[in-house]
Parts: sequence; structure tokens; C-alpha cells
Amino acid sequence: MLEATGVSRGVLSDRLKWLQKIGCLRKESKGAGQSGGAYHLTKKSLALHASAMMAIEWERKYYRTPDLDSVRLLHMGCGKVFSPIMLCDHCEQPVSGRDVAFTPGPGATRDHREKKVRRRSSISAAAVPSPRSVYRNLVNIVGDRWTANVIALAYHGHARFDQFHQELPVATNILSDRLKFLEQQGIFGSRAYQQRPRRFEYYLTEKGWDLFPYFLTLLQWGDRWCDPDQRGAPMLVTHNPCKERLFGRVSCDQCGEALEPFTVTIDLR
Repeated sequence: MLEATGVSRGVLSDRLKWLQKIGCLRKESKGAGQSGGAYHLTKKSLALHASAMMAIEWERKYYRTPDLDSVRLLHMGCGKVFSPIMLCDHCEQPVSGRDVAFTPGPGATRDHREKKVRRRSSISAAAVPSPRSVYRNLVNIVGDRWTANVIALAYHGHARFDQFHQELPVATNILSDRLKFLEQQGIFGSRAYQQRPRRFEYYLTEKGWDLFPYFLTLLQWGDRWCDPDQRGAPMLVTHNPCKERLFGRVSCDQCGEALEPFTVTIDLR
């Protein structure tokens, strides 16, 4: 893990402890009197398989490299090389962020996290040492919680600085930094809506819209695994073409079957 991520030993140790604490990893010790051991995925973390599939697909579309192109996904169900796609589980049609509607669910709350004022501190995507890292650019963009929140709010129609700031407990300088970063990364575009003083509103580019399936998998994962009080989903999503509540099913583009954990293998050419 150290070799693949490039983080310090202390940071990796903290993350592994945290993942065990929240039930996403379990550690299997070697035995009495022996140090070390192996980490294993749990049911909670295996449920992130759909997110992983959509992350790979987005990364390969927008950050093509010879190393990444050499990674082929094989679906054991049909035996074919495939690309993951997201389909509406009700009407079997592809899911687009432009074709959904949001309404607050029974678990809806306001964001009351402590206001943060620190800037991003992660290493750059280019500094990740593993040549076949299939998430490095995505993690560089959404690994920061405020950046991910800003993108999610854009799917709800937020476009202006004040709208984002009203929803998030984040310092103005940090929000400004995140908006600028998302524009630099090609996730957002901007246009002036006022000249004196000059103010801008932001809009999702195609690159930004194509992140929607990934975000939907995270929303669905949170509905299942992050509701200890059983309050219900905080956000209800409707698929406008069929007018049904949306559940996005990540599927094989060759046979249409759902991509479950342990049904996908990686072929390195």
C-alpha cells in the first residue's frame, strides 16, 4: 500500500485504523507473537464496488494513458472485455444527471460540520507512484470533502458563489479556492452574470456531468450503510424518463448484467 499510494507511513497507518473503526476493513493477524497481518474488505467496503467501476470508467475517458489503456476489465458473467455503464434499474435506460430530479427525503438535514479554513494538502495526481493507478485523477479532484460537496450541489442547480456558501460551512477563501480548482480541472466552466462588480456563475461541463453516475453510487451506498438511526434516505432521486425513483445499476455494457463484487477481473496486456 505504501508503494502504490506514495503517502507517508504515518498517514497510511492512520487511514487503516480509521477504515477498521468505521467497519470498512478488518485486520487478520499472523498469529500469537507475530507482528503484521493482512487487511481484508468487509461487506460495507465491498458495496463500494459500483463506485469503483464508475470511477474507472470516468478516469479512462478523461485521462487516457498507455499504462491505463493496458488495463482491461473482464466480466466473468459473459467472458467479455467490457466498459461499465449505469442503467436505471426500472426502465433499463442509461442514467444521466441531466435527466433526474431531486427531492428531500426523510433523512434530510443541514450540514452542520465545523467550519474549516485549511487548504488542500494532498499530493498531486502526478506524484502517485503506481503507473496503473486507475483512480489517481479522480481522487485528486473529489478526495477533498468540500470539492466533492461543491460538485454535488452543482447537480442540484447551484451555480453562484453565494448559493454554494449558503449550503456549506466553509470559509469563503476555501470555497473560492475550490471553485477555481474545479474550473482549472475542467469540471466547471464559468460565465459573468454581473459586470459591476464582476461576478461569475459556474456550470458543469461534459466532464463534470459525466461524474454523476459515480456520485449516484456514493449516494446509494450512503443510504444503505450510513444511516445508523434508520431515518431514511436524505435525498430522493427520480428518473425523469420513467418517473420512478432512481436506483442506478452499474452494469456490463456487453451483456447488461449487474457488476457484482468478484465478477470482474483485471487483465494487464
